[in-house]
Amino acid sequence: MADTEALLKALLDSPAPPPKLSEIGRVAEVGDGIAIVTGLARALSDELLEFASGVRGIVFDLEPERLGVVLLGPSEEVALGETVHRTGEVVSVPVGPALLGRVVDPLGRPRDDRGPVEAAVRQPIEAEAPLILDRSAVSRPLATGVKAVDAAVPVGLGQRQLIIGDRQTGKTSVAVDTILNQRDTGVICIYCAIGQRGDAVAKVIAALRAGQVMDSTVVIAAGDEDAPGLAYIAPYGAMSVAEAFAAQGRDVLVVMDDLTHHAHAYRELSLLLRRPPGREAFPGDIFYVHARLLERAGQFAERVGGGSITALPIVQTQAENLSAYIPTNLISITDGQIYLSPRLVRKNQFPAVDLGVSVSRVGGKAQSRAFREVAGNLRVTLSQFEELEDFARFGTRLDDQTRARLKRGAAVRAALRQPERDPVAAPVQLAVLVVAMDGLFDGMDEATMTGAMAAIRAAMEEDDAGLGVRIAENEKLTEEDRARVLARARAAVEGADRGAVT
Repeated sequence: MADTEALLKALLDSPAPPPKLSEIGRVAEVGDGIAIVTGLARALSDELLEFASGVRGIVFDLEPERLGVVLLGPSEEVALGETVHRTGEVVSVPVGPALLGRVVDPLGRPRDDRGPVEAAVRQPIEAEAPLILDRSAVSRPLATGVKAVDAAVPVGLGQRQLIIGDRQTGKTSVAVDTILNQRDTGVICIYCAIGQRGDAVAKVIAALRAGQVMDSTVVIAAGDEDAPGLAYIAPYGAMSVAEAFAAQGRDVLVVMDDLTHHAHAYRELSLLLRRPPGREAFPGDIFYVHARLLERAGQFAERVGGGSITALPIVQTQAENLSAYIPTNLISITDGQIYLSPRLVRKNQFPAVDLGVSVSRVGGKAQSRAFREVAGNLRVTLSQFEELEDFARFGTRLDDQTRARLKRGAAVRAALRQPERDPVAAPVQLAVLVVAMDGLFDGMDEATMTGAMAAIRAAMEEDDAGLGVRIAENEKLTEEDRARVLARARAAVEGADRGAVT
């Protein structure tokens, strides 16, 4: 009893705790994905606010009497006059191995049926791009498994390569095939869906599971039914997840599908917050929005982990207009582009990579010497063929040399065809290219050529005579290698022909 009285006396005699000041704001306006908040004079830019309804938002505009807030949840749940509290935090995402194999939203909330993400660390979605001194040259190849890309538009680990084209030209297929080709490479993949339909994202997830790469992949999805604020923060969250793995020395591939929807979401939010519109109604800072995102990719020096982040942003064009605002911005930010042409789609050329417009400004230095030797004349051969093909349409009489060049060009273009969700190993790609450039496919019809390429692939996958090792070690393709590949190809094609006849 005495102890209790002493304790009470000590509590009564102790000084009162200092008053805790907290600001409470009110919702003055609600729009589609945004809210105007008053009463939070000390709020900071990019600070996370919490509404009484449980919805969260990011401070976007700071004005003397009001805050423009981007909502990260349904605006229908926010009511006028509702109270708003500061959190003193910025938007963050869970990072680390716990995310592998999971489907989450841009805030790290699960979108699969495997329960909450058990990640011990969260990381802000915004970060400064690494310094120049913390970067290294891009010197290692990232094999996409797509013949046209690996041969003529190579991608290196740490590169930012834009995938661009009209709708329904196969942009997502090229990116997904690249992820599928990383199954045994140790590269961690992040697929970020921005404003995509739910069924399209489900198809990609099904393809990743069928290709057995889901265990090394993170899917971050902000659907077209979600708030535009979630679509806006999605690629930044994906890049933060990638940075956590790269800091551990891992190689990471980030696919952003697509930044056209991202730009549209940002334009919608900006116009609703009454920011002045500029070219094509996009606000003036849209270039900075994408530049500060993609500058976070790269090959990093050993003193900061030695990992790499390879970015494959996707952008959609309209009527092949590469000079539109967002495409030109992204072309100038990235290290090259893979252009998918609707003209080639109409010719049933898949993947529809237009090698005349596609370019890689960095990856050529990371390309294997063997590929460089074989594919060095690929662009010239195809460009000359296309010119002759256009000329031959007029029914002009052609000499034997021109007809031979037309046959060779048609065979080379057909050799670059491959079905989606079927990445091809480097030794097989090299064998097919050697055979096509040497003229073994000249004059073959499509069905015969498909069977011949399948036979060559089976023979090379069974035994590539060490070619894969030499490609990985960046050795040249010797004359003995070339002769051996041609001999194996001829034997495979002859065997396929005999099987077709019987």
